[in-house]
Amino acid sequence: MIGRFLEISVCTPNIQESLEFYQRLGFAQAETGDVWSHRYAVITDGRLFLGLHEYEFASPSLTYVRPDLSAHLEALLAHGVHFEFEKTGDEQFNEVGFLDPDGQMVTLLEARTFSPRPVTAAEESRCGHFSEYTIPSRNIEAAIAFWEPLGFVTTRREDQPFPSATLTSDLINLGFYRLPELRTPALSFVEPDMAERIANLESDGLDVNRDVPGREAGDKNAVLRSPEGLVLQLLTGDH
Repeated sequence: MIGRFLEISVCTPNIQESLEFYQRLGFAQAETGDVWSHRYAVITDGRLFLGLHEYEFASPSLTYVRPDLSAHLEALLAHGVHFEFEKTGDEQFNEVGFLDPDGQMVTLLEARTFSPRPVTAAEESRCGHFSEYTIPSRNIEAAIAFWEPLGFVTTRREDQPFPSATLTSDLINLGFYRLPELRTPALSFVEPDMAERIANLESDGLDVNRDVPGREAGDKNAVLRSPEGLVLQLLTGDH
């Protein structure tokens, strides 16, 4: 119903500063088109695609491509979606946006905004394996009920040590957590050797925070914050 995942779109006040931060972490830059009038860049580790937009909007947004977008709006309305914005017409690039039950913005575009050609990059960034886009949730069951009809499958559901669930689709996993300490969405990376990776990032002068929501304090987990305020969780574990 919502199409194919494109990117996690992020609003940045200084695109050059954001680019330098992610490139320092080992991300590569993809080739973008000229759809947007604002400055725009895409960085990737081959698995995660982040769209950096020097433009103010509800950020971060999960952004999808749905060709012939206007023909599918009625189905979304029938699903109970309320459009926060709707830009459709013959004379403009069609896009619509709506919120999930936890206030996560979802944007649908009529076409891609960057090249699908493979990017020459390392197999992974210095952060390791991108595991999921993590969302603070007020009601896990409501999140599942909303996302499953949109093409996601629940692969994990737990109540201890706190309510959580993982939903997966073709190109991205969504993790929902009812955890008071988790206040904003995050990019979560998981590796068995994450403690060593964290130490390397710290020795390279990056500002590493050891206070990770839902995790014990120590050297095995950490948080980075990008210049535009996006949270990157670095977690020790298997993937």
